[in-house]
Amino acid sequence: QVQLVESGGGLVQPGGSLRLSCAASGFIFSNGRMGWYRRAPGSERRLVALITPGGRTTYADSVKGRFTVSRDNGKNTVSLQMDSLKPEDTAVYYCSAARTPWGAAEYWGQGTQVTVSS
Repeated sequence: QVQLVESGGGLVQPGGSLRLSCAASGFIFSNGRMGWYRRAPGSERRLVALITPGGRTTYADSVKGRFTVSRDNGKNTVSLQMDSLKPEDTAVYYCSAARTPWGAAEYWGQGTQVTVSS
């Protein structure tokens, strides 16, 4: 059974930083593309960042230069370092997993709330 468990969300002031982590199990982590998505209030879920097994990354334009996705294939974890946070980054953040290096997301975590507010 595939499980994705996010942690690290919370309340932060504008300009601050947060680091999200996702612990994965139930599939061959080193084979799959991992990702982070977010859903802001009243909006649909949107891509934030993707990372292939080899470390190739893709970012939404809105987070380029501020967010960094990384993975540890030995620990089956994927992380999202978020710097220079803005109020518009407020959303529920979801970890995603695909079983292949270039596949679409098949599995989702339960989500973690990130609130950027003064």
